[in-house]
Amino acid sequence: MKKERSEEGKPEELAVRQPLLDFRDSLLDLHKVLIESERAVYEANVGPINSPHHFFQLLTSDPWFAWLRPVSQLVVAIDEALDAEEPLTSDSVDALINQSVFLLIPAESAGDFGERYMAALQRDPRVVLAHARVSRRIGSTKPQA
Repeated sequence: MKKERSEEGKPEELAVRQPLLDFRDSLLDLHKVLIESERAVYEANVGPINSPHHFFQLLTSDPWFAWLRPVSQLVVAIDEALDAEEPLTSDSVDALINQSVFLLIPAESAGDFGERYMAALQRDPRVVLAHARVSRRIGSTKPQA
């Protein structure tokens, strides 16, 4: 049986899990905002997306949206860690969150993801706000005494 991603458990376990849960929530928000922003650009350049099914197909298989996959993969890695049988440690939480540092620090020389992410930051204030929320979570993984 899978462990639930709840706030049940020992206080020590919660102190380790909570920063990752908070980070995951902010990363999911960023992912959603990036998808919405990129959809608007796609529709302006290519044409309307007529159904949720069509949009899902585009998200999963169209090269236009492929640059978003590293964020999706990071969310999946976090979900797997939260659902794993072995308990999380501060080091494993730090490692997961630190992956995002290399992903989300905009750099024009960072390939397709970096270029597209930088463009999204420049065109959409919602992306900037969501990025700021994720950034605040980075480095906040140490339990407060």
